[in-house]
Amino acid sequence: MNAYAPILVLGALGAGFAIFSVVMASLVGPKRYNRAKLEAYECGIEPTPQPAGGGRFPIKYYLTAMLFIVFDIEVVFLYPWAVTFDSLGLFGLVEMLLFVLTVFVAYAYVWRRGGLEWD
Repeated sequence: MNAYAPILVLGALGAGFAIFSVVMASLVGPKRYNRAKLEAYECGIEPTPQPAGGGRFPIKYYLTAMLFIVFDIEVVFLYPWAVTFDSLGLFGLVEMLLFVLTVFVAYAYVWRRGGLEWD
């Protein structure tokens, strides 16, 4: 338990500081509410009214999310390979080149199909 004491103390200090900051900001901070502050913020664009059950998202939203996941997972696999590069030798290099080539083919396909067009 003694080995974990500094980590627990640091976690408690961090949590205490966070709670203290939020409480003090709500007590001391200005309370000048107006219509603009109470509206939802949408990157500077005027919010549009949505139907009661929620609106439909365009398919580009989901495609962008899937592309992010594909390339994020690629980075997750590249990191351990980079750490153990010396011990893997030529076999590891060839396997990673095949993996990167596969991801590059997927990227080229998405690019040619217009998946990266933002308009």
